[in-house]
Amino acid sequence: MRALIGPDLIRKLERKNVEIRDTKMTGFTLRCRASGTHVYRLTLGRGDTRTIGRVGKMTPEAARLAAEALIASVSRDALKHMADDPTLKTRDAKAKARGTVKGAKRRRITWKFFVDEHYEPWVTAHRKHGDDIVARLRVRFAEFNGTLLEAFSAFAIERWRTQRLKTPVGDRTIKASTVNRDLSSLRGALSRAVDWGFLSRHPMAGVKAAKEDRIGRLRYLSTEEAARLSAALEARDTARREARDRANDWRLERRYELLPANGTYVDHLTPMIAMALHTGLRFGELTALRWSDLNLVAGLATVRGEEAKSEKTRHVPLNTAIVDVLRTWRACSTSTVLVFPGADDETEIVDIKTAWKPLLKAAQITAFRFHDLRHTFASRLVMAGVDLNTVRELLGHADIKMTLRYAHLAPEHKAAAVAKLVVAS
Repeated sequence: MRALIGPDLIRKLERKNVEIRDTKMTGFTLRCRASGTHVYRLTLGRGDTRTIGRVGKMTPEAARLAAEALIASVSRDALKHMADDPTLKTRDAKAKARGTVKGAKRRRITWKFFVDEHYEPWVTAHRKHGDDIVARLRVRFAEFNGTLLEAFSAFAIERWRTQRLKTPVGDRTIKASTVNRDLSSLRGALSRAVDWGFLSRHPMAGVKAAKEDRIGRLRYLSTEEAARLSAALEARDTARREARDRANDWRLERRYELLPANGTYVDHLTPMIAMALHTGLRFGELTALRWSDLNLVAGLATVRGEEAKSEKTRHVPLNTAIVDVLRTWRACSTSTVLVFPGADDETEIVDIKTAWKPLLKAAQITAFRFHDLRHTFASRLVMAGVDLNTVRELLGHADIKMTLRYAHLAPEHKAAAVAKLVVAS
């Protein structure tokens, strides 16, 4: 899970096995154990994770400073190694003799140094998921840490891709789509290196993406599954309301302070799932949604560009069913900022696995992710006869190619085209 590692988090730690990744510093983590022994750690690369200190003996602020010092120390060691490399010194001497000192400086920069000192500050400032991009580059391409940028070649990258596609994960191998996503991140970083003058040419100019199934996994709720999911949600809310009532009866007998009574929705789960089914919003778009983004009178939700995957603001219409749900939820919720808050009014939800898995079990639904609610929304629209371009606009797809994966759900168009042959004959 991801969260800001700070005093508030430390106070709420539970005795269970979990790894918490810091949202502020890449590689900085908190490893928690059921034994109660929690430690701060820092991952510098593949297979290189170091323990910084124990919770209780070191504050989060001190651990973060120690992590920053460790990163700086490793960077200095890498630079010293490059400075002492006789091969590089010889190359520099030859470059100076030819009058190409600039080229010599380019060759002295390794992949790791470029990512740490140049690319990370830029990408984290200019890209929404910059931290994730840097983390992916460090983990996936750690074997190139000591490689000079000028030594990158199409052959080396193709070889990496071939090996990666053969990497076993359980009883299968890495998906082509996953490898392509990694290569896309690498391509973006190397493009910056070319733009900034660290490379004279782009080493991936001749590297093509691995062939993949563009339609991929498309799971959506059947009518029966949707009914079971709705019933499971209603049963969950009812059970929690009754439990709260019993608890307050017990507290009343003992003259204890009563707990707040639960409303129609006991927490964010039911309205959040309803919102996903009626709007097709992504999980991150839902968790970032603010009450100020909603106009329940006009029936409109605004997905702000900084929270959208396409980084473009879009407006999604709200039907009467979801408007009723949101009005009811607003009366139940104590949040005045976020529609679906986390620990407090301004903290976004990280994940809902704790509630999601038991819910699916109660509804007897298997092999279903939260993101599949978005697929369900799109699939229902297509099967109802809505044209694909309108579906694309509602989903916020930048390219119609992504929306075409739902085209097979509207077979009447193909059937009508083939039927013309009968008329023609």
